[in-house]
Amino acid sequence: MKKHLFLGAAMMAATLSMQAQKPMTAPAGGKAISDELIGIFFEDISNAADGGLYAELVQNGSFEFNTTERDGWGPGTAWKFLRPGHSLGYMRPSMEKPLHKNNPTYMRIHIERSKEFYDYKGWKGVGIQNDGYNGINVKAGEKYDFSAFFRNTNKQDDKDIRIALVEPQGWGKDPKVLADTLINVNAVDWERYFVTLTPDSSCKNAALQILVLTKGDIDIDEVSLMPQDTYKGHGLRKDLAQALADLHPRFMRFPGGCVVHGGGDGFWDTYRWKNTIGPRQERVGLKNTWGYHQSMALGYFEYFQFCEDLGMEPLPILPCGVSCQGTNGGWNMWPTQAQDVVPMSEMDEWVQDALDLIDWANGDGTTEWSRKRVEAGHPKPFNLKYLGLGNEEKISPEFCERFKYIYERVTKAHPEIVIVGTAGPGSHPKNPDFENGWKLAEELGMPIIDEHYYEKNDYFLKSRQYDNYPRDRKTKVYLGEYAAKDKKLIDALAEGLYLLHVERNGDIVSMTSYAPLFARRDNTNWNPDMIYFDNERAYLTCSYYVQQLFGQSAGQYYYGDCVKFEGDAADVIQPQEGVHYGQSVVLNAKTRKLYVKICNAGDEAKKANVNLSRFGIKKNAVKTVIAGAANDENNYDQQPIAPQKETIKAQKKFTLDVAPYSFIMLEYSL
Repeated sequence: MKKHLFLGAAMMAATLSMQAQKPMTAPAGGKAISDELIGIFFEDISNAADGGLYAELVQNGSFEFNTTERDGWGPGTAWKFLRPGHSLGYMRPSMEKPLHKNNPTYMRIHIERSKEFYDYKGWKGVGIQNDGYNGINVKAGEKYDFSAFFRNTNKQDDKDIRIALVEPQGWGKDPKVLADTLINVNAVDWERYFVTLTPDSSCKNAALQILVLTKGDIDIDEVSLMPQDTYKGHGLRKDLAQALADLHPRFMRFPGGCVVHGGGDGFWDTYRWKNTIGPRQERVGLKNTWGYHQSMALGYFEYFQFCEDLGMEPLPILPCGVSCQGTNGGWNMWPTQAQDVVPMSEMDEWVQDALDLIDWANGDGTTEWSRKRVEAGHPKPFNLKYLGLGNEEKISPEFCERFKYIYERVTKAHPEIVIVGTAGPGSHPKNPDFENGWKLAEELGMPIIDEHYYEKNDYFLKSRQYDNYPRDRKTKVYLGEYAAKDKKLIDALAEGLYLLHVERNGDIVSMTSYAPLFARRDNTNWNPDMIYFDNERAYLTCSYYVQQLFGQSAGQYYYGDCVKFEGDAADVIQPQEGVHYGQSVVLNAKTRKLYVKICNAGDEAKKANVNLSRFGIKKNAVKTVIAGAANDENNYDQQPIAPQKETIKAQKKFTLDVAPYSFIMLEYSL
């Protein structure tokens, strides 16, 4: 009897839970808007991938760095030669019979002597050391997986090799051992060896050492040191991935940005997605547009997998046979610029890349490219919905011809795929590329067009660009790159105020993403960025916290008449042009949540009268406040700005005091 009572209670609880999550009918007065407004844009800029989101701790593990990428670089970049004690030998890069044609360089270690004499009883051997990205940060008791390909060039002699995590103690001194082990290499052809290292103490500036203890020659390639504890076990650095998860993004655009079409380097350096899948040693590394090496270890499979892990729609961007107009200083040639295009006779190759990507992502595993996804460990389709073509290219006649060619063929083959086009750089009215981009979009009936602009905070405080857009256009807007040009609180509030205006126009604007996303402390190509980081932690900016509030408050309906500011005319819906305060009320009918957002980016307090009478709100609400001085800034030295959250009694009608330089969000359950 008790068992039946328990089951009945459990079923009742489950029923109540299902009822609580049952979608609701939106009250009158709301406007349908996109619930995918807030996403993220990932570009490998400022070491956002290698040395950043990708958790690999070894730099240049493939020995493929070269002077094309940066003056003075080569296979030995990020490596040190070791011969402790009385050991003798040398290291030499080689390309004879490589591990793979896409990874042609490896390191040969010659050991002439690995020996101690009476005056020395310390370390011995000949080998190499990698300090990672300005030191390797390891934690006591955590496990780190070392792997490398070795080839023993002398068939007669096995090689004993010491693999160690150490804390260097300075010249002439043996390092402090954090973890080490010995392996024996007897392979006469390339073979991958694995060991797990567990440091007995934490160290912020550790190094990886590989010391060969046996005379002879040995070849080494694809050296890796990965923490076992990565985000959902998929090879991404946990704290940085979690920072993105906490934004609640609805989609992710990748891999760029200027990275897409090779930036200023030409078509040889164009990002081709097929070179970024498959085993790591078979991927084609490239010079990064921003002046360093891309290993492609964070490639299309990892991007799609991360989207799946976070519940984001993947939005890959493919090149379409047109180069960046800024190629090798071309920006100085304005308004003509140095845009190159591939011959029309070669455009089918670029079309096929797009078609094969759709097959790889969505195919059933029986076709050539979908089989590659299955073989990589993902039998289920990724369910690709969006595909971007081009990245802020100059909208020249040559661009239009090539874009139309690929657009028409992809949409004919896959009408279910939503194509995102581009409005060129500087997406403001009267800009020729903007005007030409929209003309092309309307001619093709393009579903979405990608707009970009970076402006000082004055623009975001004053402009309400989307209020003036035609309401009958078929083409929706994706604001794919934007930011105020600083990282103070006033900049974040200006962006927040602008996003309130975007929500009001959420029937026109379907997606937005702040840019750039990540920047490494010691290799920052662009400022500002949303998230800065070093080897130990992420540093979240004021803009991050404002973006987070919008990500948390996505919904399908906008209500403009629930909040009125004292002193405004009765019919005014803020934020208006030139006004530094505003509001937005958004209903998520799927989750039965209501969000009231109010921003005051001015220096005077405001009073907001809130009327939620049309909604059946529950007794408690969550209030989140971001506030401070206008010039407060989160940086490496201090973090004065963070959201303050509290539970309050919910009211249907009330007046809210809004302090200067503050952002308030109220969350209600319905």
